[in-house]
Amino acid sequence: MAAKDKYGITQALQELGLKRLNKGISTGVKWYDTKGDRIDSYSPSDGELIGIVNQATKIDYEKMMKVAEEAFVTWRMIPAPRRGEIVRQMADEFRKNKEALGKLVSYEMGKIYQEGLGEVQEMIDICDFAVGLSRQLYGLSMHSERPKHRMYEQWHPLGIVGVISAFNFPVAVWSWNAMLALICGDVVVWKPSEKTPLCGIACQNIIAGVLKNNDVPEGVVNLIIGNSHIGELICKDKRIPLVSATGSTRMGINVGTAVAQRLGRSLLELGGNNAIIITEHADLDMALRAVLFGAAGTAGQRCTTTRRLIIKDSIYTSFKEKLEKAYSQIHIGHPLENGTMVGPLIDKQAVRMFEEAIKEVKAEGGKVVCGGEVLKGKEFESGCYVTPCIVEAKNYYKRVQQETFAPILYLMKYSKIEEAIQMQNDVPQGLSSSIFSGNILETEKFLSPEGSDCGIANVNIGTSGAEIGGAFGGEKDTGGGRESGSDAWKAYMRRQTNTINYGTELPLAQGIKFDI
Repeated sequence: MAAKDKYGITQALQELGLKRLNKGISTGVKWYDTKGDRIDSYSPSDGELIGIVNQATKIDYEKMMKVAEEAFVTWRMIPAPRRGEIVRQMADEFRKNKEALGKLVSYEMGKIYQEGLGEVQEMIDICDFAVGLSRQLYGLSMHSERPKHRMYEQWHPLGIVGVISAFNFPVAVWSWNAMLALICGDVVVWKPSEKTPLCGIACQNIIAGVLKNNDVPEGVVNLIIGNSHIGELICKDKRIPLVSATGSTRMGINVGTAVAQRLGRSLLELGGNNAIIITEHADLDMALRAVLFGAAGTAGQRCTTTRRLIIKDSIYTSFKEKLEKAYSQIHIGHPLENGTMVGPLIDKQAVRMFEEAIKEVKAEGGKVVCGGEVLKGKEFESGCYVTPCIVEAKNYYKRVQQETFAPILYLMKYSKIEEAIQMQNDVPQGLSSSIFSGNILETEKFLSPEGSDCGIANVNIGTSGAEIGGAFGGEKDTGGGRESGSDAWKAYMRRQTNTINYGTELPLAQGIKFDI
């Protein structure tokens, strides 16, 4: 039986309105023919062709941008609570399509079905968050130093927001940006990863009815399928004041440079080299579960994946043995199969990077504890399955200092908590971090200004699995961007300070006299 039939993929594709050949541009309520080369989307799970998409050209891009510019003129004047109501209806549609979209995410990207469902739930959650936020876009009121003057600030829509998303979260990261941008009064241009284009098309299909039923102008929610040339157009386009990009640090440098050269804004979510510190005061069973999901979950393809494990020397050997035993029990297989814990890497190029990283760290002196093999056989015929790997290494190894988007966990030991925190911080990236300890002196030190230098610092939970209520992002080579919760909405708006004189005189600030 073909996988599409065995796992209900064919039915899911039909429910999501996907065809064998799909168009490459959507302006929310209309699909446009595109003239570029086609993208064939194959599942890393079994190598089967899922669907085909015609890429967009520069001419196609210009047509879409014209529609988006016109849409912004109308959309920005719709009251924010009304925009929030439309987002609320989108959430309802994502709820109705959760199973089908979660299945597509799993099949096209390779993460297990439970994670696919979790990703769609993130979309629903950020919609709910945005709905409430649509009535809370607050500005401050300030006291003026001049008599009969009033000062306040307000927030206005920014314009067109470009979203460039990565394959590992093919729908959730778009929603983090898009739903906040929409309630802020912006319009969105989304370029999903060319490795997961069908997930993007499915999202447009899901919300199309909401847009039509609410008479939302064409061009408010746009999707464009293409390779890096489309990303370059977005980054260099002065009509797009904000570009939100998720990907590698190398990609982020290119995006940030291009956007900065035209004095635009960039919101960058880039690489992570996340560590968990395990002290002798930790609940080791709880820590073990956190490490297992953090390091092996999503086949190591999360920006928040646990990549380094810094263990107190007195418990190093015993915890390493526990971890090795747990790794031996990981069920690797088709991501839609019940009981599977780890699915495939996204493609064979990722497998080659996995193999090369292990080779490099071994050359530096690293010792493989377990895993690191490429699996073969009928069940793994796509060539994208590997066994999660544990390597004993030093923090200063060149390979350890770099992010490998694959399930490789580096083990290292420490003697004092200050040393552990220094090791945690001593990498170029600064996304997520964690400590497992029941000692309040250790955990508070970790959270203090002399502690973790990451954008996310957790206590007694792992590095992965952020909730949408908190701002998500990191420092240093991670890019400094913040998405999702808290006051991340401010990135999608422009601040305006207003001073009103309600008197009959014109006093100047700072007591300046300038009279004729």
